[in-house]
Amino acid sequence: MDIEDFSLDPSIAHLNHGSFGAVPCRVRDRQDELRREAERNPDLFVSTLFDRVAKARTEVAEFLGGDPDGTAFVANVTEGVAVALHSVPLGPGDQILMCDHAYGAVDIAVRHTARRTGAEVVTVTLPGQYDGEWSGEDAARAFLDAVTPRTRVAVFDHITSNTARLFPVERMCEELSAAGVVTVVDGAHAPGMLDLDLNRIGADFYTGNLHKWVFTPHSAGVLAVSPEWRDRVVPLIPSFFLDDGFPRSLEMQGTRDHTAWLAAPHGVRLLTDLGARKVRERNASLAARGQEILAEIPGLTPWRADPELSMRILRLPEGMATGYDEAEELSAEIYHRLHCRVGIKPWPRAGLLRISAQVYNREKDYERLAAGLPAILN
Repeated sequence: MDIEDFSLDPSIAHLNHGSFGAVPCRVRDRQDELRREAERNPDLFVSTLFDRVAKARTEVAEFLGGDPDGTAFVANVTEGVAVALHSVPLGPGDQILMCDHAYGAVDIAVRHTARRTGAEVVTVTLPGQYDGEWSGEDAARAFLDAVTPRTRVAVFDHITSNTARLFPVERMCEELSAAGVVTVVDGAHAPGMLDLDLNRIGADFYTGNLHKWVFTPHSAGVLAVSPEWRDRVVPLIPSFFLDDGFPRSLEMQGTRDHTAWLAAPHGVRLLTDLGARKVRERNASLAARGQEILAEIPGLTPWRADPELSMRILRLPEGMATGYDEAEELSAEIYHRLHCRVGIKPWPRAGLLRISAQVYNREKDYERLAAGLPAILN
């Protein structure tokens, strides 16, 4: 596939796929067909939703190695994490573990839950925060060492968003569960980027986005729930379907636009037709090459990378983009001057530059960025 197979502007080097993904034209066309169908006969369309959403959910869950009866569609990981935290009884004295590499919206959800319930947030600080030399095993050990008799929930990433690192989630779920801790995994980037087996991972709650790496429309995500928690899931919005239980109580809400979910299997099939393993390996290799090209620029320091991931990190020069506003300004300048889209993440002491690789990217995209970036950094 090339950039012409997407609706992306071909004059821009799109190197930030990890933020919002991109919808292939053939999947977008299928969603448009579904929307037209809904507008032609709304009553008939809504009357078919139960079965059609269930069928789509089954196909997606099986692709992810999950149980269709234990999987629900959600809009995104932000919703999935919020539902999980809303469903676990918490009170004063309880502790919620969270990582200092957590995604911003997850951080907000955890702290909102703490304020609502009186629970305490315990932030797990990973070693090597500045140089990125920590490993997944270091992360697992830091979480496990932070568990106390008051620890009730642990919220952690499968792949960190800001720092593009891989956690050993299967081991973490097993050991945290053995300690009596409820596990909530932010798998925003994992579906499509990794060969997932949700049943093997064994999280109490695992939520992932499909619009990033599975070629689905936006507002398509999943929440997989372990058998012991399914009857205790509490939707954020109670509706007519509240008594139907999980997963329908989460999915069916009046005039919600369900077409992204109904079109999701078409993204799965496209990825399967291309060869999911081939796509994953190709993207990871290209992201590594992109990091090598950019590492030649004075002042950029490549961070340690997990080789199977399609994202890479380089640390910016000391003192640059350490705050959100500065990071946004640098990102905008790179776009306006170079017509390149990258992720600039604020980080202590020096911000981070995150690049992604997807099927529409070529080595020349990273070369374009590398050619113009030194002038901006200087």
